[in-house]
Amino acid sequence: MSGKNELQQMKNRLDKCKNKLAAAKTRGDASVIRQFEDEINKLNKRIAQVNHKQSFDLNKERKALLAMPFQREITKLEQADMGKLKKRVKGLVVVHPMTKVGKALKLDVVTGFAPKEF
Repeated sequence: MSGKNELQQMKNRLDKCKNKLAAAKTRGDASVIRQFEDEINKLNKRIAQVNHKQSFDLNKERKALLAMPFQREITKLEQADMGKLKKRVKGLVVVHPMTKVGKALKLDVVTGFAPKEF
């Protein structure tokens, strides 16, 4: 399961637990209240771990791209035939500005990162 789906399922489960906790508090059922409070704490901790892991991985990828010695904007003509460009330049990584990595790098245009000039 992808991290995005896993995170969404945990948030949905957290929301259900919060609703059930509110209902248990109105009934005054102490054992159920304690059970849902424990479940909510576990879910919050797990959600924080997944968020931290995602940000760590994104930062690691961002640093790897910035460490590449050459980067430049990919022209519209090159974007039209991306396969040809990738065959010509070994190790090319193309980043779109609307992806998570592109936003982390604060890109305005489609940019290519490569170990050598292209």
